[in-house]
Amino acid sequence: MSGTTTAAALRRRAAGAGANRWVVLVVLCASLLLVAVDATVLHVAVPAVTEDLRPGGVELLWIVDAYPLVCASLLILFGTLGDRVGRRRVLLLGYALFGVASGTAALADSAQVLIAARALLGVGGAMIMPATLSILRQVFPDRRERALAIGIWSAVAAVGAAVGPLLGGFLLEHFWWGSVFLVNIPLMLVSLPVGWLLLPESKGEGDGPWDVVGALMAAAGLFAVVLGVKRLGGGDSVGSPWTVVPLLGGAALLALFVRRQRRRTHPLVDLRMFARPAFSTSVVCIVLAMLALVGLELIAAQYLQLVLGLSPLETGLRLLPLTVAAMAAGLAGARMLRRFGPRRMVGAGFCLTAAAVVSLTAMGGHDNFPLLLTGFVLLGFGLETTLFGAYESMLSEAPQDQAGGAAAIGETSYQLGAGIGIALLGSVMNAAYAPGLDGVPGVPARASAAAGHSLGEAYEVAERLGGPAGEALRHAARHAFVHGLHVTLLVSAGLLLLGAAMALRLPRAMQCETPAVEVPAPREATRRRGSELKV
Repeated sequence: MSGTTTAAALRRRAAGAGANRWVVLVVLCASLLLVAVDATVLHVAVPAVTEDLRPGGVELLWIVDAYPLVCASLLILFGTLGDRVGRRRVLLLGYALFGVASGTAALADSAQVLIAARALLGVGGAMIMPATLSILRQVFPDRRERALAIGIWSAVAAVGAAVGPLLGGFLLEHFWWGSVFLVNIPLMLVSLPVGWLLLPESKGEGDGPWDVVGALMAAAGLFAVVLGVKRLGGGDSVGSPWTVVPLLGGAALLALFVRRQRRRTHPLVDLRMFARPAFSTSVVCIVLAMLALVGLELIAAQYLQLVLGLSPLETGLRLLPLTVAAMAAGLAGARMLRRFGPRRMVGAGFCLTAAAVVSLTAMGGHDNFPLLLTGFVLLGFGLETTLFGAYESMLSEAPQDQAGGAAAIGETSYQLGAGIGIALLGSVMNAAYAPGLDGVPGVPARASAAAGHSLGEAYEVAERLGGPAGEALRHAARHAFVHGLHVTLLVSAGLLLLGAAMALRLPRAMQCETPAVEVPAPREATRRRGSELKV
């Protein structure tokens, strides 16, 4: 081994055990920020992409959905691969893929190329996301410090989700749509060498061969399930073959995957983790929290723009307090967890969020800024408190050699909860909204049926009708949307209270064990000192 290589290896080993672990946290948070921003930065660029590339309806759908679909389906594959071949290695490869895919997406001259680039971005994101959490699990063996690190990590995730649309809007005002992807490349060029020098390598015990067939089954099953859920959220009926076939096929593949893992001596994912109440309960809490958050954010954005008439920028600013409150909860999470314990912390977070949701049912057809501000602040703080406590409990409960698989399960739960939330709460919203447009005076039945699809479509129909009939339809649609919003909020509150009841299965107190310090044998210590002298 050369002197340079030895020095780099020593620095990487020190990063996991000494003061450099906080530098490692900065590198991991930068990785997470990049992935979180990229998940939302394209949303504001869709009109510009449509005008330039002229994609068809299906192509446009895949341009938007290719990234989250591929990322969600491959999380378990790459999370467990990192446990086997090295988490740092998988993370650095994810950096490289992310950079290449970003350049390809920025220079895409057709919808097909952009879809392929977005899919490759999803592969890179699936490598990066579980690796950041599993490396964090390794470099912070003390649970108190790890709780603080997870709080910072989750606060960065909240920042990324909010910064994406704002950054995309700024870039689109000054450059072309491809610039929203080019911004990734400088960050990747910095992250690759810094990560190679500072991040420690870690892996699980690696007994037995890696289950390639099982990994592909999990990936295909998750892809199909997430696709089916997204089709439901996009408005497809439950009986549509485009919904039923992916959902049933994905569920069958996942059932076969579970059966295969139970029979293997060295499973890809140790399903015995789910027998631990803290782990399984944390996963369910993550799903329920995301189910409420994403569906409510989508409906709130429609309310602010279509009912109150705010611009997209004003809407983003109105939702910003939710993000700021989530950041504050992430940073305060470690202290709250030590003081209250996982059970009370997660349960209180669910209850606070449910109270915020119920308070928002006082929203009507006119702007009430103090109510919205209070509700969004409580919503952001409560949900982030819940997610923090659930993630920390899940990661701490998993064995260290299964950290990548556990992190992948948590991230998959996050993605599934988000998809199910859009589908479920969107369906509740439509079921409560559409009947309010039946029998509007002067409006033909066909126009009422078209207006029942969404509030935006109702406004278009009302504009075409014009006159008193158009004004009556517009008024009825706004009233029906507000009614549907109230029903959806109450359903969401019920789901949140269900999450609070589930949280009773979590441990009452935060169990903090002092990690054992590994003392090298005299011969090993002498060899290490000799290597350092050679440097």
